[in-house]
Amino acid sequence: MIFLIYLGLGAFAGLLAGLFGIGGGLIIVPVLVVAFTWLGFSTEILVHLAVGTSLATIIPTSISSTWSHHQKASVDWSIFSVLAPAILCGALLGAWTASLLSAALLQGVLGVFVLLVAAKMAFKLDPPAREQPVPPWVLLPAGGIIGWASAIFGIGGGTLSVPFLSWCRLNMRLAVGTSAALGLPIALFGALGNLWTGWQQPDLPAAASGFIYWPAFLGIVLMSVPFARLGARLAHYLPEARLKQLFALLLFCVGIKFLFFPA
Repeated sequence: MIFLIYLGLGAFAGLLAGLFGIGGGLIIVPVLVVAFTWLGFSTEILVHLAVGTSLATIIPTSISSTWSHHQKASVDWSIFSVLAPAILCGALLGAWTASLLSAALLQGVLGVFVLLVAAKMAFKLDPPAREQPVPPWVLLPAGGIIGWASAIFGIGGGTLSVPFLSWCRLNMRLAVGTSAALGLPIALFGALGNLWTGWQQPDLPAAASGFIYWPAFLGIVLMSVPFARLGARLAHYLPEARLKQLFALLLFCVGIKFLFFPA
């Protein structure tokens, strides 16, 4: 039964990755927290385990989504090459930062972040595009911050990178595709960081390596990769505004759950 939940979660997360250029972590993390609670995992590590597992699942999803966007010429590789090194450094730092937070504090921070994302999507609070090109000295610290925050929250970074790339004067199609590509260094180095920081934890379940739980990883990845490709195709045809409104409503419910009904 629990494996079927992982499969369904993977399909939904992959679809979100393709549609919005996000890694699906905003949905994966809260569902995994609930699933790990059902399985009786220690409350001291289950949120960290959900974050680390989420980042690991985003690796193949991001590869699949990036390839689909690349085939449609929707990735700006010049911006990617500047942002990626800063993002990977930020992701490693973010994984270390998350390991220092208690489970309760990490869950509360996640709840606040999810509510802010829901408000941004519902009310279209994206920054206006700049009139001038963004210089490298702005791109580098921005990449570090995106990688750092994404690794803490267990997300692929699209929630932060899509608005930033739009501000950098990329159209939405390029912003989503480039964001999907940037999700790979975030997920890869965030997952490696969680593997390392959680390695010596005494309460880990038997099928975990550090803060990565492999049965959940397998179930999610089996479905996320093909559905990421489907989402990337649908992104060119479905009404983006209505989809964002529905997603914002879902995120609002998730944020309320994290803040007021924690695991």
